[in-house]
Amino acid sequence: MRRISAVMILPVTFYGDPVLRAKGEPVTVFDAELEKLAADMVETMHDENGIGLAAPQVGLSKQFFVVDLRAPKGEPQDFDLILDGKNVPADLVMPMVFANAKIEILDGEDFLCREGCLSFPGIRGEVLRREHVRVKFQDVHGNAHELECSGLLARCVQHENDHCQGVVFVDRMTLRDRLRNSAKLKSLKRDTLAELKAAKRKN
Repeated sequence: MRRISAVMILPVTFYGDPVLRAKGEPVTVFDAELEKLAADMVETMHDENGIGLAAPQVGLSKQFFVVDLRAPKGEPQDFDLILDGKNVPADLVMPMVFANAKIEILDGEDFLCREGCLSFPGIRGEVLRREHVRVKFQDVHGNAHELECSGLLARCVQHENDHCQGVVFVDRMTLRDRLRNSAKLKSLKRDTLAELKAAKRKN
């Protein structure tokens, strides 16, 4: 049996760090180290009050992300989740780990929803996403799965998979909201680059 050491909170990568613009490498090794990464990412996501986190957001250029959309106790699940052909409640499968995800757009409407991102603190805006998607992916053990989902889960999966392709949510934000956030984005990018330079000088 693989033994995973205690989970830890990972530092979140902010806008301006080049890793957020790089396409992640496919995951090819499914071992205890990957399980540890998944556990650490889930812990970090929960600590940051997020619902999804991709590897580039913790400084790793990998096709890998985690999602947790369990509804608060007593509240209904407001999205469809069909995993490997079975309609299942989120509580049974969340948090979910996605490696090497491939997204297929299914029939349905595009919809605008307000999004935020842990790599863009204090920045929110409306983003156009597809309502209904199918995702082929591998879990943390390398087993292949197929997920069909809608609503918030579909939006979250698209958001996190974008990170793995070097795409950030402001790229898909409406022009109005992108312009409204332009000063904050410039400030965040400037601060991030300054911190990276300072860290490089120390090393």
